[in-house]
Amino acid sequence: MSTAIAGDVKAQWMIEGFLEHLEWERNLSPATLHAYRRELRSWVSFVDSELAVSQPTLVTPVTVRTYLAHLHSRGLAPQSTGRALACLRTYFRFLVAEGVTESNPAAAVAHPRGTQRTPEIADRYAIEALLEGFPDTAAGRRDRAMVELLYAAGLRVGELVALDLPDIKLGQRIVRVRGKGRKERLVPFGRPAARALETYLPERAQWRAKAVDEQDPLFVNQRGGRLSARSVRRALDQGVRRTADLSHLHPHALRHAFATHLLEAGMDLRAIQELLGHSSLATTQVYTKVDLAHLMAVHRRSHPRG
Repeated sequence: MSTAIAGDVKAQWMIEGFLEHLEWERNLSPATLHAYRRELRSWVSFVDSELAVSQPTLVTPVTVRTYLAHLHSRGLAPQSTGRALACLRTYFRFLVAEGVTESNPAAAVAHPRGTQRTPEIADRYAIEALLEGFPDTAAGRRDRAMVELLYAAGLRVGELVALDLPDIKLGQRIVRVRGKGRKERLVPFGRPAARALETYLPERAQWRAKAVDEQDPLFVNQRGGRLSARSVRRALDQGVRRTADLSHLHPHALRHAFATHLLEAGMDLRAIQELLGHSSLATTQVYTKVDLAHLMAVHRRSHPRG
């Protein structure tokens, strides 16, 4: 597809108009907008080159099913195919509202079936060993503070790196978090995370003295700039390699552990929903299944007739 044709196709599909709608009307985050853009570019490229469908009015439910079958043939998991379908449903709903199409062809397509993955849960003792394993260096103190806060407040990595210094209230042990859809929530954290942050902040002050930008990020690199999500994952990977009881731990697993450990301690599910920033209780309810699985595993190990 030439550059000129690609530009014409892009205009016909109104992708930028859709993304502006998501940004200004629905207030979605830059990361979510990037995911929508990537998904729609893949969609347009496939239907235009493989199916000769050059504009939205030519799309039928069969077109959508063919695209999902293409994703499946590439080895994408049902969850990824489901996200693609959800994107198309939202996109065509926008086109219907704009009067571009008369109906939403993606709405007639069934959601891909697949087993719902149970979130990976790190044992609390393994997490404790992970946190104790960070070296007593400037970078190690920063990395421990990051991981302590990820676990203590159940943050997403994107939420963690977006924090600014004023978002932390050490005296009250509360962090102000900007979550999905740029919704703000206040999340408490415990004394260990507060101590780790207090230990890290002098290092941050020295690094920020080298910076020339006007931002005020909480977690920074040694040049004083805002730390990236990739750097957080790298720091966690290095910590995991120092921990005997862990072979792999994705940052999101700390968020899962936060929710599951609170549920095990008896916290109400709706309170956990608020802390996690979930818009739907159904999203939080996956942890009830995790908790049951955990109890069954303990029963099998512990009961004489387990």
